[in-house]
Amino acid sequence: MRTHSVGLAVAVLAAILPAHRADAAVAVPAVRAAPVAVGSLEQRVGQLLMVGVPATGADAATLQAISRYHLGGVILTGRSSAGVAATARLTAELQRRAATRLLVAADQEGGAVQVLGGPGFARIPDARVQAGQTPAALRRQARVWGEQLRAAGVRVDLAPVADTVPAGAGNPPIGAFDRQYGADPAAVARHSIAFADGLQDAGVLATVKHFPGLGRVTANPDTTAGVTDRVTTRTDPYLRPFRDAVRAGVPVVMMSTAIYARIDPGRPAAFSPIIIGGLLRHDLGFEGVVVSDDLGTARQVAGIPAGERAVRFVAAGGDLVLIVDPATLPAMYAALLTRARSDPAFRARVEESAGRIRAARQRLEPRPPAPRVRYEFRG
Repeated sequence: MRTHSVGLAVAVLAAILPAHRADAAVAVPAVRAAPVAVGSLEQRVGQLLMVGVPATGADAATLQAISRYHLGGVILTGRSSAGVAATARLTAELQRRAATRLLVAADQEGGAVQVLGGPGFARIPDARVQAGQTPAALRRQARVWGEQLRAAGVRVDLAPVADTVPAGAGNPPIGAFDRQYGADPAAVARHSIAFADGLQDAGVLATVKHFPGLGRVTANPDTTAGVTDRVTTRTDPYLRPFRDAVRAGVPVVMMSTAIYARIDPGRPAAFSPIIIGGLLRHDLGFEGVVVSDDLGTARQVAGIPAGERAVRFVAAGGDLVLIVDPATLPAMYAALLTRARSDPAFRARVEESAGRIRAARQRLEPRPPAPRVRYEFRG
């Protein structure tokens, strides 16, 4: 999901940041103990947060946090080989704690980035292998993978990767793990859209990532600070997979946390109104949900206070704050709520994002059957 998929990043970060393992039990203190009214500002702020839950099972503190912070979504993290039925039991337990239906997500790209496995889940090949299929065949395969996710209660896949990696490039976050569909933006567009369409055929929301592209960076923002793309421009041909995905109706786009020196040199993309509001929303015409890459443990943003990361993302036009490690949840929730209470313009941004998230959730609801029309013939 970003410079690395969340699932892959968790493994890397667990090795270098033992104090911040995403699958560790974390005591999450309350921000408000009293219940709040339905549709309150507190609830709408909580809808903008998607928090990590170990795919092997949720601890009591995480379950409590779902209702306490009115969370809009959770992401299953780490690795699980428990299979579809066990994952379905976990997601049902998570849903029981939520006031509104959670967006339950996972990183299920294939290859090195597949969080969920075991009975009922196929082993998904990496993107380089997927690219060897025709787009039509890949779409059929992705529908099967999506049906497995849906059976497990996972309705958002943080895939496919739409980053184009130049041939022969040293690219730690994407190319090093064969997460790209190729070196040609047109081919990447065809196959990433086929994957996304297959997921959506199965009733699962696809997420193209990592906008505006991580294929040209030479370090991983999850594990390195100061990662900068010095090539990509606002009219770059490597934007084609994202542009085509938007035209195809993809519902979710994930932001990179790299800096793009030729577009907005002062800020990571996830904090840039030029990149989110200008390039993605205005130039490409995207109207769906913008989710961040992980803002909890990524080294690229670690120098910014946790609460400020969430505020900057939403202020820039983002909708759904991704937090792999729930340790930063209280600070992020409190900062968003405080800013929304004191700043009418920011409160309007929260309302706008909550509306987009609500619309995405409604796409997952079963459609009522068409009314039967009774015809009477007289003569």
